[in-house]
Amino acid sequence: MVTVDDIRNAAAAIHGQVVATPCDASRTLSALAGAQVFLKFENLQFTASFKERGALAKLLSLNDAERARGVIAVSAGNHAQGVAYHAKRLGVPAVIVMPRFTPAVKVEHTAWHGPEIILHGEGFDAAREHGEALARERGLVMVHPYDDPQVVAGQGTAGLEMLDAVPSLDVLLVPVGGGGLISGIAVAARGINPDIEIVGVQSDRFPSMYNAVKGSDLPYGPSTIADGIAVKRPGHLTREIVARLVADILLVAEGDLEEAVLALLEVEKTVVEGAGAAGFAALLRNRERFANRRVGVVLSGGNIDPLALTEIVARGLVRSRRLARVRVGLRDVPGSLAAVTAIIGAANANIVEVHHQRAFTRLPAQNADVEFVIQIRGPAHLQETLDALARGGYPAQADLD
Repeated sequence: MVTVDDIRNAAAAIHGQVVATPCDASRTLSALAGAQVFLKFENLQFTASFKERGALAKLLSLNDAERARGVIAVSAGNHAQGVAYHAKRLGVPAVIVMPRFTPAVKVEHTAWHGPEIILHGEGFDAAREHGEALARERGLVMVHPYDDPQVVAGQGTAGLEMLDAVPSLDVLLVPVGGGGLISGIAVAARGINPDIEIVGVQSDRFPSMYNAVKGSDLPYGPSTIADGIAVKRPGHLTREIVARLVADILLVAEGDLEEAVLALLEVEKTVVEGAGAAGFAALLRNRERFANRRVGVVLSGGNIDPLALTEIVARGLVRSRRLARVRVGLRDVPGSLAAVTAIIGAANANIVEVHHQRAFTRLPAQNADVEFVIQIRGPAHLQETLDALARGGYPAQADLD
């Protein structure tokens, strides 16, 4: 079993080789969530993820013969980067197996550190099986992403830092995939303060630890933006620790994750991936449960594909009514479009896109449906713009979904 002393030993071993990331209060997010929110910025690690901690702790535990043979790791991205980076630093040969559909940004960032990269399988479990076979064939040491005592101890060093920075925390919200991070943090935090509450968070599309601990059989979805915690089989070691020390596991939907990513970007000016935003997503979804408590939220990683981030921002602007699609029917004659755009401009709305539709419409011939994507300040400003169009003789309809 992993003890708090194991985690303290890991902290001493990796000291100065990973970032002691800040755990800071956020006044704005606290007001938004109705709790005192303290953010642990693990996205500020060199490889933008907490995974460095466990990877380094495991690598430092190897003997000379094991280092000479080399290591292998299976990962959707963050663990891969942590292993590749520190293996290169320590002069240990590394092989990384990643699912074929791992976001390109994670593959590229892993490749920067020079390991042998093998893309295999549709998801993590297929990649894991291939990695285990390669480890046996080549005699490589497996650096497991979560189900390993040294890895769990390394991840737990984040918990030591949180309690050192804010000893009075009431509850910690921690993303859960295979369970390495929450297991380590639970051992560390409960070892320091037995009364602290540890709550895990999973995507409702990959409720693996939730099912394992609660004895349920919730179905899995095809994908999630929280790909870093999209694990179908949690670890044996981590499952036991979670069952013993973690108070509850909460599930969040894709929309919750998107909302959290955007809020952290807008308010804290920090980029997190879907998995990294899971803790804050759960806080927003369960405001009453955590009201007025001192809540530590682990932002576990920031490796998000730029195209995915762009889509999340755009969808968030639509949900908050700062981006809207407005359809106007008008006569298809010179000057009509200019008149409509003038009204929109006079209402201080910014036109982002314009689409003319003459054939696929129920309007009479010589009329057109014109679809505008406009940038506004919010619901009230959208209604002001629609009212201005109606007064100008151009009744409009807003598509709000």
